[in-house]
Amino acid sequence: MSSSSPSLQSCLASAKAKKQELETAADTNSPAFQEDLSKAISAFEQCQRLIQQLSLFSPNESAEDITTGDLQFLTVPYLLAELLQRSYGTDRLKTLQQTRDEYEKFLEALDQYELLSPSNKKLYEQYLEQPESFSLTPTNDASARRQVKIARFKEEKELKQKLEVGLFSAICVLFKEHDRRDSSHNDDDIVRQVYLAEINFYTHQTFQSLDMLAQELSMLKAAQSLPAVQRTDERKPGLSDRKDTGYSDRLDTVGSQMGRGRYSGVLLSPDGKPLQPFTLTSRRTDIQRGVFRPGHNLPTMSIDEYLEEERRRGGIIEGGGEKSGIPKEIDEDDVEKADEETLKARAWDEFTEANPRGSGNTLNRG
Repeated sequence: MSSSSPSLQSCLASAKAKKQELETAADTNSPAFQEDLSKAISAFEQCQRLIQQLSLFSPNESAEDITTGDLQFLTVPYLLAELLQRSYGTDRLKTLQQTRDEYEKFLEALDQYELLSPSNKKLYEQYLEQPESFSLTPTNDASARRQVKIARFKEEKELKQKLEVGLFSAICVLFKEHDRRDSSHNDDDIVRQVYLAEINFYTHQTFQSLDMLAQELSMLKAAQSLPAVQRTDERKPGLSDRKDTGYSDRLDTVGSQMGRGRYSGVLLSPDGKPLQPFTLTSRRTDIQRGVFRPGHNLPTMSIDEYLEEERRRGGIIEGGGEKSGIPKEIDEDDVEKADEETLKARAWDEFTEANPRGSGNTLNRG
């Protein structure tokens, strides 16, 4: 196996630095971000070309034959795929297919050197059987899917912790004084463990990404198939008919043409055909006028007008109060009213004579 050249080392370091700058970008949709993303992708592609030129990895070798310094170059396809997945160009479908190819290169190399764990090896075989419909949670049982997601989350957290511990140990070794006779050997073992932990973490993330890629690719392929053809075929006859009849989807502003003297005269012909553009504006104008109105309902009449309307409808009852208890004075000249009061008093006298006080109380009799 050929050892990595200084130019390859510097190329990978430069590519990782560009990728790290993208992680702290504020606006991922800006043209500047996309330009930096393209530069980072080109840098990793240059690393891949150098790896192929140097024949750094051979199918006839095992993982023990790979030097510690060359282990980091196994992750180049993964890092490139991760950047491609964040690229949104004109042909998203082609970009995702290229992304999946890079993930496959990464897993193929790990499988070749037997660096896949038993669980990842099983997932890789499952992916090779059905790459188009690969899913980490193939079951439809919601409870089972939830358990799988929880297990994957715990595994990711554990791998990340191992990687962080390994990086911390490697940093400590760099600043710690060792015996010259065994320091290089110990340093090499620690750095190798860091690279292997990084590969395991990237492998876990690869299957997560392949799951999402399968879903997005299926949606893009479905969107580009029949519906797009139908929309094109259905709109063509309508467009030609509109050109023949002079129909337009554009809405004219109220009074924009009439007020400028551009159109005048009769709107409709005797048979009902429009002679010039016009817009039905009753509802639209009301909405436009109400844009700057308050949020609450405004009064539509004064208090006096409201009371007058209620009185007209019979909603106001007049009379009552303290004056209603004062007996009315009888006009002495009104004979009919006087006779009515006399008859009323006579009837009350007859009632009291026929029903003396206490005559109805029979409960207290002994």
